[in-house]
Amino acid sequence: MRRIVLTLLSFLAFFSAQAQNPVKSAQSDSLFKKITSSTPDTVPVPVVKDLLFYNQNLTYKLRLDSIQKTVPLSYNEYVQNFIDVLSKQKDRMGKMLGLSTYYFPIFEGALKAYNIPAEIKYLPIIESSMNPHAISRVGATGMWQFMFGTAKAYGLNMDNFVDERKDPIQASYAAAAYFRDAYEELGDWLLAIAAYNCGKGNVTRAIDKAGSRDFWEIRKFLPKETRDYVPAYIAAVYLMNYSQTHGIVSQAPSINLKTDTIQVNHFVALADIAKAINYDESTLYGLNPSYKRKIVNGTDGLPKRLILPRIEQNDFAKLYDVLNNDVETDRSVFLASTDDVRDLRKKALANKPIPTKSKSNVYKVKPGQNLTIIADLFNVEVQDLKVWNDLKSNTVIPGQTLKIHGSNAAPAAKKITKSDFITYKVKAGDTLSGIAEKFDGATVASLKKLNGLKKAALQPGMVLKIKS
Repeated sequence: MRRIVLTLLSFLAFFSAQAQNPVKSAQSDSLFKKITSSTPDTVPVPVVKDLLFYNQNLTYKLRLDSIQKTVPLSYNEYVQNFIDVLSKQKDRMGKMLGLSTYYFPIFEGALKAYNIPAEIKYLPIIESSMNPHAISRVGATGMWQFMFGTAKAYGLNMDNFVDERKDPIQASYAAAAYFRDAYEELGDWLLAIAAYNCGKGNVTRAIDKAGSRDFWEIRKFLPKETRDYVPAYIAAVYLMNYSQTHGIVSQAPSINLKTDTIQVNHFVALADIAKAINYDESTLYGLNPSYKRKIVNGTDGLPKRLILPRIEQNDFAKLYDVLNNDVETDRSVFLASTDDVRDLRKKALANKPIPTKSKSNVYKVKPGQNLTIIADLFNVEVQDLKVWNDLKSNTVIPGQTLKIHGSNAAPAAKKITKSDFITYKVKAGDTLSGIAEKFDGATVASLKKLNGLKKAALQPGMVLKIKS
């Protein structure tokens, strides 16, 4: 009996010593190295019941940390959900990898010019799958999905020949300018990315409601699409950097990678250029997607950019002949009207006939006007205008339509003098891009120059000059 007791005491002493001085097994040490390694983990993690999900989370977080530079690449359940979704879209993500070899250098050049983090280059994956011809249900167009008003505010041109929202180069510089202004106003890159989706005004209001400038804190106060937009962006950044780990294979892009750029000062058809250099017209259009009529409308005063695939030397003579002869076409250029579905709905409603027995008229509010000015113009009372138009306040905006009833439905014949400038008083939530959208011909750049603004941030009560 004494021998049995001594044996049991020996075993207990041994296990006690082991518990106080644990020794890592070769398997656990190897697993730790794989999880903490900064290189992509291409070896499947051993299946460990109840710990696999925790290990996966840690692995994803470490990977995101390893590629984070300036833009915070947060890891949480929302990001994980989109990693799960996008990692299953292997064909789509494979195409993005292929297209990135051509488009990313373009994006990076524009972002660098405005000192914007290079990581923003991944945003067109979420916006448009890097398709320059992408158009959303509300009219956002191009790789960077610019709405008509915002595009104008940032200097992009849309006319009967060209839609620069579809130009990867021009649109990238406009997007970089937007991000410069958004970051100046909001002070956080995730908030700037959110603003790109839903507007700076929505983000500012969400900040006020949440009492925080942390995206994940204000997320619940943002539109549903924007709540998903930022985690989807982070997931895209992750998968573009760890594609092989998820079995995503780069696909050869349809677009030619080696190109030359020339300036054209004639009206030239892409079909004629393609024939001269022995390429399909679709290839030329893919490289120059902004030309709506597939005609490069260059002039001596305003030459236009043309991107060509690298061509053989013996094709130069044919190309030279085409580029120096104008194609027969109407050369009149006129600005395009808005394709913003929301604006078109407003116009349709404004143009509906007003059912009324009394004489009436519809008046469109001009920049710089208020209810008092309009009431004087028609010799009516401000209160009448409010009743006729179901207005709760005295605030009106340029482009708004007002109903005028009675015998004074026609404007009173009075002389209205115009000055070179009108003034606009900044309200809470206003942004330069939003103000520029309200006034024809105004851009963010022109407003900053005219008012001597070095930054895009505005304060309520500021008075801005705007060219009339």
